[in-house]
Amino acid sequence: MKELQPLNENVILDISDDKSEQKTASGIIIPDSAKEKPQYAKVTAIGNIENPGISVGDIVYYKKFSGTEFEFNGGKFLMVPYADLLAVVVETEEI
Repeated sequence: MKELQPLNENVILDISDDKSEQKTASGIIIPDSAKEKPQYAKVTAIGNIENPGISVGDIVYYKKFSGTEFEFNGGKFLMVPYADLLAVVVETEEI
């Protein structure tokens, strides 16, 4: 089995999207080319980063035009520099 391990201070994010069709309220099908890509993804692998503050499986937000998209083992991924991550989604308790 092959797996990816990012080098230096890079992070690999899983951006495999939902393949279901999206429609407007009036029933018009929205093509993939017109859909806006989300700016959040699940962390798949972390490179050599000291005290990263994230872990594999976390959902993170990243800069809009950051990284390099690629396909590997049938999935779509984005390799971004650690510095381009903006926030991590955390669960909190309601007050």
